[in-house]
Amino acid sequence: MFERPASGDAAVLVQLDFGEGDYAERLEEFRLLVGSAGAAPKAEIRGKRRAPDAATYAGKGKVQEIKEALTAADADIVIFNHQLSAAQQRNLERELSCRVIDRNALILDIFALRARSHEGKLQVELAQLEHLATRLVRGWTHLERQKGGIGLRGPGEKQLETDRRLLGKRVAFLKDKLKTLERQRSVRRRARDRNDVLAVSLVGYTNAGKSTLFNALTKAGTYAADQLFATLDTTSRRLYLPEIGGQIVISDTVGFIRDLPHSLVAAFHATLEETANADLLLHVVDSASPDRDQQVDAVNGVLKEIGAADVPQIIVWNKIDATAASAGAERDEYGKISRVRVSARTGEGLGLLRSALAEIASPDRSEPDIEVSVE
Repeated sequence: MFERPASGDAAVLVQLDFGEGDYAERLEEFRLLVGSAGAAPKAEIRGKRRAPDAATYAGKGKVQEIKEALTAADADIVIFNHQLSAAQQRNLERELSCRVIDRNALILDIFALRARSHEGKLQVELAQLEHLATRLVRGWTHLERQKGGIGLRGPGEKQLETDRRLLGKRVAFLKDKLKTLERQRSVRRRARDRNDVLAVSLVGYTNAGKSTLFNALTKAGTYAADQLFATLDTTSRRLYLPEIGGQIVISDTVGFIRDLPHSLVAAFHATLEETANADLLLHVVDSASPDRDQQVDAVNGVLKEIGAADVPQIIVWNKIDATAASAGAERDEYGKISRVRVSARTGEGLGLLRSALAEIASPDRSEPDIEVSVE
C-alpha cells in the first residue's frame, strides 16, 4: 500500500536552500528523520534556489547531479526534505528511474513504524491513504488496463477507477471507526471532568524528552529513545500529589515537528483533541538545542492548528544537565509559574515541577511552595 524505505535502503538526500534562515538545523533534522525510517544515507545533494521548479522541484541541472550521485553511490531511493506535488514526484521518478519520496511520505512512514495501538494504526493508515489518493497515477501502468477475463467482464471500468472507489470506501470506514473511538474518549473525558481531576498534557517538539519526563513523573515505563517520534500513541497515567492529597491525570503525546503534514494533523485529530481539552500543557523544550526557539514556534503553530492555542502552558526547560544550568522556577508578572528548569534524565528540578502542578491543581492555596530562582 505504501512505499516504505526498507531497512538499509541506500538513499540520496536532497535539501535545497530557499533562504529560510535555518538551513543547517533543517538538514540535521532531515538526517535524523531518514535514520528513523531505517534508510542509509549515501549522498547529500544541496543547492540554492529562489523558488521550486514547477516540473521537477530541483531543476534540470540539479536533477542531473542527483542522477550522477545515484549511480556513484549505487543508491535505491531519493528522499527530498520538501513537499513534492504528485506531478513533480512522477517527473522525478521518470528522470531518475528510481523511487522518489518527499518529506511528508517520510514522516508518514516513520509514524507507520511507530504506531502500536489499534487507534494509532488506524490513524496512520488514514493519513497514508489520503496521501496516496492524490498519487494513484504515479507509475502504476497496470491501472490503465481494462478489466477482462472470465468473471471480470462488465461495464469496462478501469482498474484505476476501481482502486479509487475501493480506496474511498476504506477511507470512509476508517473515519467512521475513528469517530467511534473519539466518542468513547469523550465519554471518559466527561467522567473525568465530573470528578474535577486536573488534566495535564505533555507537548513539545519531537525528541525534546517528553516521554523521559513522563516516565520520571509517573514511573510509567513508556518507551523513550533518542530518536524522532519515539512515542506515537497517547498514554495517560494518574499522578498523586501529596501537597493536595489527590491525583491529576497526565498524558504523554506525539511530538510535533516543523512542517508537520496536514494529513497527519487531520488523521490524529481525535488523539490531539486530548491536548486541546487539557486544563494545562507542559510544553517540554530541549534547552540544549540551538534550534529551540524555532522548535517552540513550530509546536505553538501546531497547537493553534488543533485549537489548543489558548490552553495555559508551563514551559519545561528540559535537559539542563547538558547546559550546566541550575534547576529553578520562574513566574510571570501575575505571579503564576511560567517556566521550570529540569533534567528529566537525572531528576533534577522534578520536585519543583510537581510543586508547580500542585499549585495549579489547588489554585486557592494561600502560600506557594515554589522558591523562584534568579538566572
